Amino acid sequence: MGLFNIFKSKKTLPNIDFGQLVVDMHSHLIPGIDDGAQNMDETIALLAKFESMGYKKIITTPHVYSDCYKNTPEIILGGLKQVKQTAKDLGLSIEIEAAAEYYCDEYFLKLINQKELLTINNKYVLMEFSFHTEMENWKEFVFGVQAAGYTPIIAHFERYVYWHGSTKVAEEMIALGAKLQLNINSLTGHYGPHIKKQSELLIDKELFSFLATDCHRIQHLLLMENSAGLPYLHKVLNSGKLLNQDLA
Repeated sequence: MGLFNIFKSKKTLPNIDFGQLVVDMHSHLIPGIDDGAQNMDETIALLAKFESMGYKKIITTPHVYSDCYKNTPEIILGGLKQVKQTAKDLGLSIEIEAAAEYYCDEYFLKLINQKELLTINNKYVLMEFSFHTEMENWKEFVFGVQAAGYTPIIAHFERYVYWHGSTKVAEEMIALGAKLQLNINSLTGHYGPHIKKQSELLIDKELFSFLATDCHRIQHLLLMENSAGLPYLHKVLNSGKLLNQDLA
């Protein structure tokens, strides 16, 4: 039985076509402003790879985190303009937009109150929590984004280890009106076996609304391609719950 389970866990299906997602809404492609692409050559290589994988549109989301990445709309949109022009000059046809990934801290609350937010399709705000310490006031951020007129998307919900082993908080967030986003490479084991296991638990409950790359470097996209037959990737794509295409 042990050997059977080992072989069963390695079962794969035919490779999925990532192009069926149409839109990737979480990545770090604007060069030199966070921990993603560090120069324009890297950015263009990533965009070319996205295009070859079938994606039609990228909504890239640089970090906004007061302790590390003090990105403003001017910095992000200025970088976006340069990326779009370079991509056009080089003949890429993929559509490129920008929003932001906001870390939930006091600075983010200030931006919410001032309504100085870069949004996804003028509808959603992508936000992330600490990976290590549970934020007891997480509802304050969810309600704040909603009060500003937007729907919160919780980035890579499966990576918050303090909520592992349960879907209770995920279900509570959804009941409050938030959407949850899954990193594709969480299913590959890239972030560790416990995060893969939590991803599968949340997929079984059909709790994800967005599937994204959270791409920082070319290795993330290559790993996705090499893992395109994972059963749980098929399961989440066939759940009927994903909203990626609505962002086109």
